[in-house]
Amino acid sequence: MPLNDDQNSDSDSSRLSESTASSSDSEYSRQSFNSDSSSKPSSPASSPPKTVITFDELMAAARNLTDLTLAHEIAVNANFCIKHEDFPQNSFAGTVKQIVHKAFWDHLESELNEDPPEYEHAIKLFEEIKEILLSFLTPGANRIHNQICEVLDTDLIRQQAEHNAVDIHGLANYIINTMGKLCAPVRDNDIKQLKATDNIVELLRQIFHVLDLMKVDMANYTIQNLRPYLQRNLVDYERTKFQEILEETPSALDLTTEWIKESIEDELSSISDESSSSPGADSSSKPIISPTLVLNNGYLKLLQWDYRKTIPETLITDEVRLQELREKLNQLKIIACVCLITNNMVGAAIVDVPDFADQLKRISVPLLEGMNKKTFDLKEALNAIGVQICSKVNRSLTERGLPTLNEEMQSNLMGQIAHIVEENNPVSSLIDKRIQFFMRSLLALPSFQKCMPTMPGGLSVIQTEMEFIGSQYASIVNFNKQVYGPFYANILRKLLFPEAPMGKAETETPTT
Repeated sequence: MPLNDDQNSDSDSSRLSESTASSSDSEYSRQSFNSDSSSKPSSPASSPPKTVITFDELMAAARNLTDLTLAHEIAVNANFCIKHEDFPQNSFAGTVKQIVHKAFWDHLESELNEDPPEYEHAIKLFEEIKEILLSFLTPGANRIHNQICEVLDTDLIRQQAEHNAVDIHGLANYIINTMGKLCAPVRDNDIKQLKATDNIVELLRQIFHVLDLMKVDMANYTIQNLRPYLQRNLVDYERTKFQEILEETPSALDLTTEWIKESIEDELSSISDESSSSPGADSSSKPIISPTLVLNNGYLKLLQWDYRKTIPETLITDEVRLQELREKLNQLKIIACVCLITNNMVGAAIVDVPDFADQLKRISVPLLEGMNKKTFDLKEALNAIGVQICSKVNRSLTERGLPTLNEEMQSNLMGQIAHIVEENNPVSSLIDKRIQFFMRSLLALPSFQKCMPTMPGGLSVIQTEMEFIGSQYASIVNFNKQVYGPFYANILRKLLFPEAPMGKAETETPTT
């Protein structure tokens, strides 16, 4: 049963993390990095170095990662559920399954048609059905538990089979009635269809199909009841689980360390560039780097991350969400570029047209749909956008009795739009910097602050979408800081202040 992740659910992640406190510079001051980590109950402990990781330890770490990922998805994704899906009929796996199942049910039918009937396989099916029905019961449902065990007593059914006295239709009817009592209302029509089926082999086959659906319903019911608990305890749960992974696999923070190290190097490079451009700056003094700024810059890099590479370990649970945000931002960047180019070239002609920028956006969005796919041809899409925008501008000018764009202007407009895709395109670079500035400003805000930073110029046409994506992004970042902040603190201490004494958390094996 594949897990369904409805991606429209990130707004619930925003709600979950409203109370999340973002780390300030004071939290990551030099004093805190030099302090004894053991005084903080939330600080992660590190295991002593291991030269060999056993297979059992590796599997234990994998199980912990699976549990952590599943718990995170259930808590932050309100639409997360399990779906019952089968192999496509035309696929190899689907064909094999169909052949095997048909052979099984045909064999069962031939046994039941013998004289006297052979019931052994049917009895095994009844035994399996009994176990499934019992799994649906809640603790304390003793009466129906005893009744199921009594009616579907396989020893008794075998004795009846020896005397050719098995009421197989009666047993099937009892199973259907019991399923009707235990199933969710959404399965009522399935139960009615079972009651209308006369062929016993087909009936048993359909019973198993409906039981599979009921298993999915039960799993989703459990998820629904578990979600509020996970939301209340998710920070501690994720941190504890990740600590268990770290104890089993000491290298579980290698990619995260490299990610933070790259962010530090970028910050040092930025400071160096600023110093070289300031004649009066003291180049001999050691630069002071803000740990919070380092982390925020690291998070910003995720919006331009090449997701063919492995993401830092501490962000695996949100990898899909971050990748989708990056793809949405790429689409919005193209739209903003198209609108800025069009406005600069023919702005005087369309200045009196109300909501013309929104009209340009409505032209662009459908043609950029699916631009994250490998088969998508962005150049072709931009050419199509250019053609439609020229047509739209000319139509608007004609309606107002103004001269249309000449061929040279149309060719120039379409050419500039088509060149957006080129590397180092000035318009694309400008819009990208402004998007980055907005996201950086958003991360600098306290997590409890509800207002959005001022939208940079040129992004007003995508302001609504930017604020929505920004809210989702800030929610992911703030929650990630809350969960993994102690781990980041240890890494930052080692990288920024290598001369500082290590706390107990880094030198002792944890006892809990």
